[in-house]
Amino acid sequence: MADAVSIASEEDEVTLGCFDVGGRTIAIDVANVREVVRWQPVTPLPKSPALIDGVIDLRGALVPVVDLGRLLNESKVKPSTGTRIVVTETDGLVVGLTVDSAVEVLQVGSVSIEEPPALATQAGYDAARAVVRRPDSEPIVVLSLEYLLESVYRSVLTTREDPA
Repeated sequence: MADAVSIASEEDEVTLGCFDVGGRTIAIDVANVREVVRWQPVTPLPKSPALIDGVIDLRGALVPVVDLGRLLNESKVKPSTGTRIVVTETDGLVVGLTVDSAVEVLQVGSVSIEEPPALATQAGYDAARAVVRRPDSEPIVVLSLEYLLESVYRSVLTTREDPA
């Protein structure tokens, strides 16, 4: 797992895409964001893993879509005019993440990026790659896409082990 120090060690500033999910602002390193598109209906895949909502056709390429609200144990994102699909890529895998809305693109100095609290990581919480501290605002969690994909993989195993 990449840590907060490795996020900021390459440059003095990091660019983060910030999104609203269930009333909370979360961030994803823009190095992993291909694009942000308006929400469109998702075509369900029969017997797909529980966390994969289906696929969208994005300019001739099929992109699997995961509801980020549900993945983070929040409520499922309800489609509206502000709903977006964040198309991400990590380790050669492309996946769309449904979010309530796009909030902002944030330039953050490396001094503002910290590791998640030790208690959280020791308890097995790996969804947060880092936490951004901001003066006069609440911290923003930077998600680990690797962890999110691992959660989707685990949902595949759970689906296959359940009797049909």
